[in-house]
Amino acid sequence: MLTALVALVLGLHLVLLAGGITLQLPGTARAPAPPATGASASAANAEPPATAPAARPQPVQVSTVRWIVPVAPAPAPRPEPASRPKPAPKAAPMALPAPVPEPVAVAQAAPEPAEAVALAPAETPAIASQEVAVSEPPTPAPEAPAEAVAAPPATPETAPTSEPTSTTPSAATDGKASAPVALPPATPPPSTRLHYDVTGNVKGIGYKAQGTLDWAVADGRYEARMEMRVLLLGSRSQTSIGHVGPNGLMPERFADKSRSEKAAHFDAAQQRIRFSSNAPEAPLQPGAQDRLSLFLQLASLLQARPQAYAAGQTVDMQVAGTGDAPVWRFDVGEESTISLPAGEFRVRHLVRQPRKEFDSTVEMWLAPSLHHLPVRLRVKQSNGDVADQQLSQMP
Repeated sequence: MLTALVALVLGLHLVLLAGGITLQLPGTARAPAPPATGASASAANAEPPATAPAARPQPVQVSTVRWIVPVAPAPAPRPEPASRPKPAPKAAPMALPAPVPEPVAVAQAAPEPAEAVALAPAETPAIASQEVAVSEPPTPAPEAPAEAVAAPPATPETAPTSEPTSTTPSAATDGKASAPVALPPATPPPSTRLHYDVTGNVKGIGYKAQGTLDWAVADGRYEARMEMRVLLLGSRSQTSIGHVGPNGLMPERFADKSRSEKAAHFDAAQQRIRFSSNAPEAPLQPGAQDRLSLFLQLASLLQARPQAYAAGQTVDMQVAGTGDAPVWRFDVGEESTISLPAGEFRVRHLVRQPRKEFDSTVEMWLAPSLHHLPVRLRVKQSNGDVADQQLSQMP
C-alpha cells in the first residue's frame, strides 16, 4: 500500500516535470471535447481570445502540488520500520545472557575439587585458573612445616633412642636451641699423657707412626692435643680448648693442622659454630663437641655413670670438624678384654657407623681402669684409608 502510494506521487512529479499538464482531475471546469454541437462549436470558434486565457489558468489551478502535498504526509507510516527494530535489540540481549549462567553453574560446582578440575579445562579456562588459585592456598600450609623440618636434617639422628642420659642435642627450626636441654652429668678424667703406636694405610700404602694424647684440665678449663708423627712425612696435630662444666666439656676452638691450619669456633652467645674455611655456619646444639674432644667427653660420661650406658644403647652428639658439624651416633657395645702393646685391658667398645656417603667409621675402646680414656682408636675413611692407634705404654 505504501509502496503504491509512493510510486503514484513520483509519477505525478515526473509528469509535471515533463510538461504534460493535461490531466483532468475531478475539480476542473473544462468539458470534454467529444460533445459536438454546432452552436457550441461555433461559439468556441467565435470567442477564441476569451477561452484561451481561461484555459491557461485552469492548469495552474489544477494544483497537483496542492494535491500531492496533502498526500505527502502519507510517508508518515515510515516510523513503523523504525519501531520494528526495537524488538530486535530485545531479542539480541535475550540471546546473549542465556549462555552466561552456564559458567556460573560451573563455578558453583567448584567446591568439589575433582569435578572442578574435570569441567573447568573443557569449558572455561579462566575458571580453571581460579579453581587452581583456590585449591593452591591450602598447600602452602603444609609447606611451612616442610621448610622448618628441612632446616635441621640431623633431627632424626638426635632423637633419643636410649635412656635420658644420652647426650641428645636438640636444634630449633631456626638453627638455635628451641629450649634448654637437660644434659647428663659428666666427670672429666684427670690430666694425663697417653702414647700410641699407630699403623695405617693411605691409598694402599701402609705406614707406621707414633702418636701422643696430651690432656690437661684445671680451674674449669681444659686443653687437649693429639699429635701423630710419621717418619719422612711429617706430623699432623689436632687441638681443642674450652670450658669444663657439670655436663662435661664445652669447646671454644678446634684446630686441625698439617701443612696449614683450619679451625672451628664455638660461639655460645650466638649459638653458632663458625669455620675458618668459609664454610656455612652451623647451629650450636647442646652438648656439641669437636673431633678431638668427643673422645674425652665420652670418657667423662661413662666416668660419671658407667651403669647408665649399657650395651645396645646409643649416644648422640654433635661433632664439629673444620667445615661441618653433623650429629654422630655411637652404639654402645659389650665389655670385652683386648691385648695391646701396653698390656691387657677391660674395655667398653663404642662405634660410630657411617650413615651416608663419605662418612667414616670411628671405633674406640675405653678402659674403666684408666678413667674410661681411649686405649685404642680406629678410624676408617670411606675411601679405604685406615688409622689404628693402640696404647703403647702405661701413663
